[in-house]
Amino acid sequence: MTHRVFITALAIGCAAGLSLPAHAQSGLRVALDGTFAPHAMPSLSGGIEGFNVDMAELIAERLGTTIQIDAAQFSGLIPAMQAGTYDFLVAPVTVSAERAENMLFTEGFMDTNFSFVQMAGTEAGDTLEGYRGQTISVNKGSAYEEYLNKNAAEYDITVTGYGTATDAVEAVLTGRAFASLAGSTVAAWAVQKNPRLELGAEIGTGLVWALPFRKDDVENRNKVDAVLECLKTDGSLAALSEKWFGVTPAEGSTIVTPVAGYGTPGFPGYEDTPHGVTCDFAS
Repeated sequence: MTHRVFITALAIGCAAGLSLPAHAQSGLRVALDGTFAPHAMPSLSGGIEGFNVDMAELIAERLGTTIQIDAAQFSGLIPAMQAGTYDFLVAPVTVSAERAENMLFTEGFMDTNFSFVQMAGTEAGDTLEGYRGQTISVNKGSAYEEYLNKNAAEYDITVTGYGTATDAVEAVLTGRAFASLAGSTVAAWAVQKNPRLELGAEIGTGLVWALPFRKDDVENRNKVDAVLECLKTDGSLAALSEKWFGVTPAEGSTIVTPVAGYGTPGFPGYEDTPHGVTCDFAS
C-alpha cells in the first residue's frame, strides 16, 4: 500500500515558491522509497518518517509552501517523476553520469560511503586492510557485495551474501561473519538499534546522493539547490544526521559543505553560477 504524508509547512513568503505544474498548484508533490530505513520507513502513526522525510519538510518550510510526500517502490519513482506525477524526488538517488544525462540533479546532500558493522569491542579496522582474512556478510546483489568481491582475493576476505541487509547484520550477531558491509547510513542505523554492534571502517566512494528533477526544470532545481545550501550552513542537515544516524558529520563532508554553483560538479546539468548562500527565500 502506498503511504502518503501531507505536511503543511510554515508560510514564510510566496515570492520564492516553486512555479509548479497544474496538478500541484497547492504545493509540492514529491516521492521516495518508504522502505529504506532510516531515510524513509513506516511510522507507528501510519505514515512515513526518516531523514529524507524530515529534509523534504524543511525544504517546503524554507520555500513557504506545502508538500505531499508519497511512498512508492524505488523502481517506479524516476518514471513517475519524468511523467509529471511528481515535481521532484526526495529519495536518496546516487548521481551517475548515465542518470545525469536524463535528469537534473541538485548538489549532493550526503556522501554515499560504505561502512562496516561489527560486534562492539572487536578490533575495528581503519581501512579494508583491517579486515584481512575475515568473513564479511553483505546484502546479496548489492554494490557492497560487488566491491568486496573485487577485493576479496587481494585481502583474503570471504564474502557471504544474504537476502536482506538485516540478515547480513544478523550473521554478525550470530558469529557467522566478523563484520557486515553496508551503506554508511544504514550501518549507523543498525548500530543505533543494537548496542551489541559498533561501526568499523568507512570506505569512501567519491559519490553523493542528490535530488533529481526533470531535465527541463532548471529554475526549480536551482531553488531547491539553494535551500540545501541553507540547510547545510544553518546546521539543519547536521541535526538530522545526529537524529537519524547518531553521527555528527565530519568537517568538509557533503552534508555540511555547500557546493559552488547549482547541481553536482563533474556531471551533466551542473551550472557554475556564482551566488551566495542565503536562508532568506521570502525576498
